Amino acid sequence: MSRHRALRAKVKRGIAKWPVLIVVLVVLLGLSWLALSWAGGILDKRSQALAQDCSEGDSVLRVSVTPSVAGAVRDVAQAYSATRPVVYDHCIAIEVTSADSAAVLEGLTTTWDEQKLGKRPHAWLPDSTLWANRLSALNAKLVGSAPKSVGTSPVLLAAPEAAAPVLKDFRWTDMPEVTDWGKFGQPWGRFSVAMPDPAANTASALAIQSALAGGKGPVTAESLGSDAAKAALSKLAATVPPEVPATTRDALARLGDSATVNAAGFSVTPVSEVDLFKHNTGKDAPSKPLVGVLPAGPAPVADFPYVALGGSEVGEAEVRAAQAFRDFMTEPAQQALLAKGGLRVESTQDRPSPSPGVSWSPVTENLVAADATTTQQISSAWTSADRGGQVVTVLTDVSTSMKPRLDKVKAALRGQVDRSVSGSFGLWEFARDLDGSKPHKQLVATGPVSEKRDALRRSIDSLKTADGSQLYSALAACYETAHDGFVAGRVNRVVVITDGTSDGGIDLNALKSQLHGTDLPVSFIAIGGEVDKAALTDIAQATGGSVSVVENVDGVEAALGQVLSTKA
Repeated sequence: MSRHRALRAKVKRGIAKWPVLIVVLVVLLGLSWLALSWAGGILDKRSQALAQDCSEGDSVLRVSVTPSVAGAVRDVAQAYSATRPVVYDHCIAIEVTSADSAAVLEGLTTTWDEQKLGKRPHAWLPDSTLWANRLSALNAKLVGSAPKSVGTSPVLLAAPEAAAPVLKDFRWTDMPEVTDWGKFGQPWGRFSVAMPDPAANTASALAIQSALAGGKGPVTAESLGSDAAKAALSKLAATVPPEVPATTRDALARLGDSATVNAAGFSVTPVSEVDLFKHNTGKDAPSKPLVGVLPAGPAPVADFPYVALGGSEVGEAEVRAAQAFRDFMTEPAQQALLAKGGLRVESTQDRPSPSPGVSWSPVTENLVAADATTTQQISSAWTSADRGGQVVTVLTDVSTSMKPRLDKVKAALRGQVDRSVSGSFGLWEFARDLDGSKPHKQLVATGPVSEKRDALRRSIDSLKTADGSQLYSALAACYETAHDGFVAGRVNRVVVITDGTSDGGIDLNALKSQLHGTDLPVSFIAIGGEVDKAALTDIAQATGGSVSVVENVDGVEAALGQVLSTKA
């Protein structure tokens, strides 16, 4: 028994090895994680240090901003600079300049005037996509990326304090119909809306669009060509006062200086909410603020798009920096800065205070905006209605290279003729030996479009291609005839549509010697990459015209609308 006990006492139980191995493994994994984290932190710090070295140097991102929000955008730029942004090893600084959208558009598409506008920008913040559409119509390559709205502002009617309560039920569609304050039971006489040139003033362009929409919109090319739309444009043009200020800013100044209703020569003027806010609170604010009236129904809205620009003047670092700054502007903290400046943004309902004359009335429904092409057509239709319209002579290329493009050109011309409310229109074509040995032919002599509409339609439909071009000889003949038929007191212009170069006849110098200054501008719509843009620009600048470059024929209709919407 004792022996058995002794034997049992010598037996020893071993400790299992697998829990120990697990503990050791966990410890090793933990140490590895700590080591990797430490190494990663060191690498991150080194990476940040290298980035902050800005090995490629400093780079300035220049942003041109419409005046009403330039101050707020400068605040955003200051906040962005505080983050010490680095793009492609460039330290980025933001330079914000304030410039009217019309001046920026002209500079981008012609010759940039540094003395007037500062250095050429890499990004642009106008007050409406209307401007981005116009830039695209003139030269699509200058739009570097799709515009993105950073805030909105509804269009109001600015009115003297006494008149504002009377307009509480006014609708945009009333503008063509209401011609007397007696409609509202007031003894103030004629009711008129000052409509500064919609080709240069966003509020006017959006107000006209709303007057034509007849509801929530959008205005379409088909509806714009209807008899009802033409009648509305005619009536609206007839209500415009004889002397219209050139800009919305000028119209507000005249309206604000008036002691009584209609003393300015007009009753009200369209204005974006943020522009009215700036007018009433700026250093030149009137003693009595103008009051903003939000007409009933769908509201036209300025959408303040940020446009990263393209072209040879914009480098890769500026392109990336422009996109980065755009994204920064749409973050909530920066949106609050823009809201403080008078824009409406989705992330906050805060409004500036005090804001005399601006009640920030809720917008229950936005007008659905017309598409880019129709927008240009609305402007040109208005120009054809206002003060008798323009005197336009079109010279179109029918050389062989135009064959795959001619149907779209014909559609653009036909649409313009159909939508023209008044004014005069004429049509020429050019190629080799079109009229005997002449490289050109007058199809319809320039005259009142109301009398020549059918003849113009037939001639447009009959266009067909032929060999050669001889652009300069054809333009010299067309230009001379248009000059001989010049109509005083109206805008007279020649518009040339072409996709190639002059291949015979007189040369460029001979053509230029026959031009007569800037009273009769020659504007070109150049299709594709085979044109001699330098030569066309030379002719356009000598006459006060313009050059629109479209990559393919689909852009002709918008470009034609843009050219014919300007009054210079």
